[in-house]
Amino acid sequence: MLRIAIVEDEADCAQKLQDYIYRYSKEHSLEITVTWFTDGMDLAENYAPEWDILFLDIQMAHLDGMETARRIRRLDPDVTLVFITNLARYAIQGYEVDASDFILKPLDYNRFRVRMDKLAARFARKQERYIVLPLAEQKLRVAVDDILFAEVVDHDLQVVTARQRYSMRGVLQDLERMVKGQGFSRCNRCYLVNLRRVTGVEKDAVRIEEYTLPISRPRKKQFLQELSECLGAEL
Repeated sequence: MLRIAIVEDEADCAQKLQDYIYRYSKEHSLEITVTWFTDGMDLAENYAPEWDILFLDIQMAHLDGMETARRIRRLDPDVTLVFITNLARYAIQGYEVDASDFILKPLDYNRFRVRMDKLAARFARKQERYIVLPLAEQKLRVAVDDILFAEVVDHDLQVVTARQRYSMRGVLQDLERMVKGQGFSRCNRCYLVNLRRVTGVEKDAVRIEEYTLPISRPRKKQFLQELSECLGAEL
């Protein structure tokens, strides 16, 4: 299911965009849900990373689309952002928040359909390739491919990516359930490794970029077998 939010303070524009989305959904047999917000603050204030695409009007009364996008990007680096505007010059600002596209007003279905083809293809490629981490202050969406490994430290679950380390309450089994079937394996009881991010294997250790994690004797055979299968599938 493709989950879309529209943030638009003009009711006519929001209704037309919603009609276009449902028309596209019917033409392509694609299951889509649409939620309409009349202001960026309504979406950003209690944002949860549950959306796949956000259509954001740039010019709104309280919190404009560009500032809404900046706030959301801090919580959700993976959601697809599409701006709605009647001024093409805003396209340059869109690079700041990694916007995927712009839709110019007045809306036209043929132009919209071309853009939706690209967005739907992108969604299909990344479907089920992210998880939501329940951090203490917020929920955060993280791309599965960005995870290097996870470990337990002082009774907290630590998820390590190339850019950051996230800490939350939980156990490794919680993350194992979230990434089941996506190329993860335990090298010992304390570490869950993203096999696609392995850069080398030594006698009793596995290297993942700058990290070196021990491989326990009881898990070594299964870990190496799963690593070989994963790398073979990638090739």
